[in-house]
Amino acid sequence: MGAACAATVVALGASNTYGKGVSRAQAYPAQLEALLRARGLGVRVVNAGINGDTTGGMLARLDRAVPKGTSVVILQPGGNDRRKGAPDQTSAIQARLSAMGVPVVMLPNSMLRGLPHQGDGQHLTPEGYRMLAERLVGQVAGALRR
Repeated sequence: MGAACAATVVALGASNTYGKGVSRAQAYPAQLEALLRARGLGVRVVNAGINGDTTGGMLARLDRAVPKGTSVVILQPGGNDRRKGAPDQTSAIQARLSAMGVPVVMLPNSMLRGLPHQGDGQHLTPEGYRMLAERLVGQVAGALRR
């Protein structure tokens, strides 16, 4: 896939996708885009993270957040369902994306463990987001080549 043919990756999630507490350029989607481009992949990573979002909210905005032609979705369910007592809609999101033919790379909360966090203990530092992007780049590049 050449740079002329730009693939779209949508990072769908909550605050750790949005990049709460850091600049847009420091959030993992922007850092991931730079890493993918460094591998010669013509790709745009769209940050569709919303602070405090639940999987129900993600499901409700899925059609707007993931336009036709999206190559890969990185799904970060986050911990807001549990915190807000909302039902977990992760499997419904995965089923809808599967029906759309869009591969999903999961970003479970366990991937955030051991990375540098901000003082709130919930959100990553710019360095933490860089490390997260590095953990994801291989999976996302693989999904793009499918």
